[in-house]
Amino acid sequence: MGSPSPRMCTITTSVPSTPASWPSSRRAREEAPSSSSPWSRQAGLNPTTPRSVILCMSFNTDGSLLATTCKDKKLRVIEPRSGRVLQEASCKNHRVNRVVFLGNMKRLLTTGVSRWNTRQIALWDQEDLSMPLIEEEIDGLSGLLFPFYDADTHMLYLAGKGDGNIRYYEISTEKPYLSYLMEFRSPAPQKGLGVMPKHGLDVSACEVFRFYKLVTLKGLIEPISMIVPRRSDSYQEDIYPMTPGTEPALTPDEWLGGINRDPVLMSLKEGYKKSSKMVFKAPIKEKKSVVVNGIDLLENVPPRTENELLRMFFRQQDEIRRLKEELAQKDIRIRQLQLELKNLRNSPKNC
Repeated sequence: MGSPSPRMCTITTSVPSTPASWPSSRRAREEAPSSSSPWSRQAGLNPTTPRSVILCMSFNTDGSLLATTCKDKKLRVIEPRSGRVLQEASCKNHRVNRVVFLGNMKRLLTTGVSRWNTRQIALWDQEDLSMPLIEEEIDGLSGLLFPFYDADTHMLYLAGKGDGNIRYYEISTEKPYLSYLMEFRSPAPQKGLGVMPKHGLDVSACEVFRFYKLVTLKGLIEPISMIVPRRSDSYQEDIYPMTPGTEPALTPDEWLGGINRDPVLMSLKEGYKKSSKMVFKAPIKEKKSVVVNGIDLLENVPPRTENELLRMFFRQQDEIRRLKEELAQKDIRIRQLQLELKNLRNSPKNC
């Protein structure tokens, strides 16, 4: 889901390893560039800037802070213009791999592994990285966990490389901070995931998040939509608050000059399209049927994904509720008619 600049983003950097056959002095020069090199001068490095390979980084909402995780398994909060390290965490019980800022909550969430090599997530206060607020173990698999946070709904999505599932959590500012909701399951493993910006979602279908899943075994990209199961003809303002739009909040020169500014917000109500009540009737064609054990397989196509199964389930629940209400009304009408018939039989005119 896209934010204007400054925006929250996660960047993965791959750096070739230095051959072990090089002399130690040469390998040290390659790993730690000189402060007089052009790269160091352009990046504005100072002695406090981390020299380890950066695995992941994330900006906060106004662009004033940058969180990084490095190959040395340390979490750092950096002033991005000067490169000065403001906070640093090195927790033996949680070796960090990925990090993301949680909107305006002044919290950081990291994924990593525990001392027992189990996958783990941790929640941090960005102003105090001495100890994580909570740590929660996920499972014993080895794939990297990628965190995706939706600041509008306070939802956290966890997807592991090589996994077929995506877990959902709700983040709050009060204990227990992290609440597990449910998960999406798929038999096809994912190599990577992309996210659709909020202004590209289908608001009329109550879609709150959309992934694009890279499935290497099939050579395709599969869209996965997170939909709130609601039946309403009106715009759902509670799940679509003002969200970062497409207009940038700052120019590069303003940001380099030290100005911090929150993203420019926009409403998604303009993208809401009310469902049309017009019904198009297609030409009637002769139906083909494949009947197995009295069930027409072409007429009753089973759902292929969990989202289709959920939509079918809620449609069936609504239909059952409607039929129960209709049945109750008919029972009341039957009792009324029976009473009227009894009164007619007992009236003096019929005696």
